[in-house]
Amino acid sequence: MRKPMIGIVPLIDYEKESYWMLPGYMKGIQEAGGIPIMLPISEDKEELIQLLSGLDGILITGGQDVSPELYKEEKVPACGECSPERDGMERVLFQLALEQNKPILGICRGLQFINAIMGGTLYQDLATQHPSEINHGQKPPYDVPSHKVGIIKERPLYDLLQQEELAVNSCHHQAIKDLALGLETMAISEDGLVEAIRVPGKKFVWAVQWHPECSYLVDEASRRLLGVFVRECPLKI
Repeated sequence: MRKPMIGIVPLIDYEKESYWMLPGYMKGIQEAGGIPIMLPISEDKEELIQLLSGLDGILITGGQDVSPELYKEEKVPACGECSPERDGMERVLFQLALEQNKPILGICRGLQFINAIMGGTLYQDLATQHPSEINHGQKPPYDVPSHKVGIIKERPLYDLLQQEELAVNSCHHQAIKDLALGLETMAISEDGLVEAIRVPGKKFVWAVQWHPECSYLVDEASRRLLGVFVRECPLKI
């Protein structure tokens, strides 16, 4: 039986001059029934159109900070390393996938990028701009929860998980500040941060702030999240 082909945006290591991938992204998609493909970094629209023609879905991974230029702010000193190559590629890739109604899942930076590119803003550094007792920057192991999020009823994430509260891992220092107008909140952290979003009216465009690729082996909710994404990816004939 043919399986959905999922394109995954790689992480960039500038010091080592390499593209790389945490195995959880690949293995999590495989466990969910898909075939993961690490994508090349490119802003060439024609190349990305050709790539998308052979893919059934897109996963936008974690990684460096989203550049404040995307949401028209000056970079503050506490903002970390950005990746102009990823920002440029994901800007084109996301718009093309959205136009083609391809399923998209964003994780961590992926959630932040989707919000920024659709007109929202970000906290560039939580410690200085949104201080909280909640630990959003946990240390390994990453397959254990760090805090809880409240899941909003009558939203698809609640329909999937059938629970109002979820314990999640957390490893980020940026987060959604102003939600883009075209997005809908599906989960909120204990300190008021938007932790899960979707684009209403599209087949499947979801994003979460936590890391299901780190916890799917031990967490049913993470498996369900990756599973519904892969199931929503239509097979190309």
